[in-house]
Amino acid sequence: MQKITHTGEKRYKCSQCGKAYAGPHTLQIHERTHSGEKPYECKQCSKSFASHGQLRKHERIHTRGKSYKCNQCSKAFVYPGNLRMHKRMHTEHKPYECNQCTKSFASHRQLRIHERIHTEEKPYECNQCSKTFACHGQLRIHERTHSGEKPYECNQCSKTFAFHGQLRKHERIHTGEKPYKCDQCGKAFSHQGNLKMHKITTHTEEKPYKCDQCGKGFAYHGRFEVHKRAHTGEKPYECKQCGKAFACQNYYQIHKRIHTGEKPYECKQCGKAFAYQHYYQIHKRIHTGEKPYECKQCGKAFAYQNQYQVHKRIHTGEKPYECKQCSKSFASRRQLRIHERTHSGEKPYECNQCGKTFAFRGQLRKHERIHTGEKPYKCDECGKAFSLQGNLKMHKITTHTEETPYKCDQCGKAFAYHSMFQVHKRTHTGEKPYDCKQCSKSFASRGQLRKHERIHTGEKPYKCDQCGKAFAHHSNLKVHKITTHTEETPYKCDQCGKVFAYHSIFQVHKRTHTREKPYECKQCGKAFSCQNYYQVHKRTHTGEKPYECKQCSKSFASHGQLRKHERIHTGEKSY
Repeated sequence: MQKITHTGEKRYKCSQCGKAYAGPHTLQIHERTHSGEKPYECKQCSKSFASHGQLRKHERIHTRGKSYKCNQCSKAFVYPGNLRMHKRMHTEHKPYECNQCTKSFASHRQLRIHERIHTEEKPYECNQCSKTFACHGQLRIHERTHSGEKPYECNQCSKTFAFHGQLRKHERIHTGEKPYKCDQCGKAFSHQGNLKMHKITTHTEEKPYKCDQCGKGFAYHGRFEVHKRAHTGEKPYECKQCGKAFACQNYYQIHKRIHTGEKPYECKQCGKAFAYQHYYQIHKRIHTGEKPYECKQCGKAFAYQNQYQVHKRIHTGEKPYECKQCSKSFASRRQLRIHERTHSGEKPYECNQCGKTFAFRGQLRKHERIHTGEKPYKCDECGKAFSLQGNLKMHKITTHTEETPYKCDQCGKAFAYHSMFQVHKRTHTGEKPYDCKQCSKSFASRGQLRKHERIHTGEKPYKCDQCGKAFAHHSNLKVHKITTHTEETPYKCDQCGKVFAYHSIFQVHKRTHTREKPYECKQCGKAFSCQNYYQVHKRTHTGEKPYECKQCSKSFASHGQLRKHERIHTGEKSY
C-alpha cells in the first residue's frame, strides 16, 4: 500500500465514472457519491456524511467556537484554512492559476472545479435524473430540486432555503448589511455579484457581449442571454399557479410573491412591508422627506423619478399618451388609464362595507376612510386632522395663512386654490360641465355631481358610530350628532329664544322674524327664505323629479314628497 502511495499508481478504478484511486478505502468513499450512501451520522444534529473524516470535520461546529477571526471584517471561522481563504477576498490574492485560460483562484479546490470546464469532466451524477455535475456541491443543490428540502429557515420571516449561503444573502434584506464595498467610489452592496456588475458598468466601459440584432452591449453574459429573449420572445420561466411566463428568473421570483403574499422588505419606522426592494426604497422617502429629483426650470423637487418625468411635461407641453377612442392626449400613462375608464365604465375596486365600486385602488382607500373615520393627515399648527391630504393643504392655506392668490374679476372674491377659483367662476358664467347620466341634471363641479348621484343610488356612506343611522352627506351626519347625541346648541335666537346647533340653520330661522327672502325665482318671481326650498320650487318649472320610488317607480320633486308617498306602500302613519 505504501509503495502505491509513493509511486502515484492508482489501480482502484470506479466502474461508473472511470475515476481511479490509490487505495480501496478512498474508492469506497468516492462510490458513495454515486450511491448517495451516508453511513456516518452526527449525534447532535443527525446530519449524515459519506466518510468518517467529513463527520469529524463537521463535529467541530458543535464542539468548537469560531476562534479564527478576520481582522478586516470581523467574520469568524471554525478552521484556520477557511480564514486564510477568506482573507484572499480582501487582498484579492489568487495564487492558483489555470494553465489553459490563465484565470486565477483563491483556493486549489476552486481551481480543480474550474479545470473541469476545459476537460468537461462531470463526475457527480444524480441518481434520479442522471444529470451530471462538475462538483459535489452542485449535485447537492440539484438534488434538492427533487426532494424539495429547504433546511435553513429565516428567524425573522420564516422563509426557508435549500442552502445556508442563500439564507445568509436573504438575511441581509432584514439587516440592511452591505459587506461588499467598491474600492473606487465607496458604494456598498449586499451581494458580491452586484459589486462586480457595478464595477464593470460604472467604472469601466467594458461590454464584451454585443447583440447582433440591435447592437446593444452588455457587461455580463447572463444579462445578454436575457436580452436576446426580447427578440426571440422566449419566456422559459412559467408560474405553476397562474401560467404567466417570464424571460428572466428574477422577474419570476418576484412574481411568485403575488401568490405567496411574501413581503420581505419591512420598514423599521412604521412596520409597513413590501414585496419589492425598489418600492421599499421609495417608501423610506416618506419618513426622510428626501426628494432627489429637482426640476431645473422651476426648482420643484420630487421623491419619485416618474413624478419628475411627468412634471417636466408641464414645461414642454408633451402629452405622449393618446386615447384610441377619442384621441385626447395625456402627460402620463396613469392619466390615460383613468380617462379610458370613462369610456369602459370599469370599476374593479369594491368597498367591502357598502359595495361601492371605484376605478382605482387609491379612490377606494380614500372612500374607506368614510367608514373607518381614519384621518391620517394632521395639521402641525393646530392639530386638526383630515382624511385627505388635499383637505389638509387647503386648511393650512385658508386657516393659517392669508394667501388667496386667485381673485375673481367680477365679484372680488379671492381663493387659495386654482381649482376652487375655476368652480366659482362658473357661478357667473352659468357653465355646468358635469352631467348626471340618470336625469341629465348638470353641475358646476364634480363634487356636486357625486353628491347628487346619491339621490339615485340611495348610497349613504356616512354612518353614525353611536346609533348606526346613515346619511348621504357628511354635513348631515355632523348635524345629526350634535342635535341627537349632544345637547350643544350654541346659537340662540334673541327674539323667540329658540336654540340651534348650526350657524347656517340659525341664519335661515332669523328670516322668519325679518321676513327676508333672498332667493327669488327668475321665472315667476316667487321668493324663498331658504335655498333648499328655492331648489325644490325650480323643479315645478323644469319638471325635474329626481326622487324615485323603488317600489312603483313614481318620481317626485323633493325628498319629503317621496317619503310621504312611501307610506302608501309601508302603511306607516305620519301621526
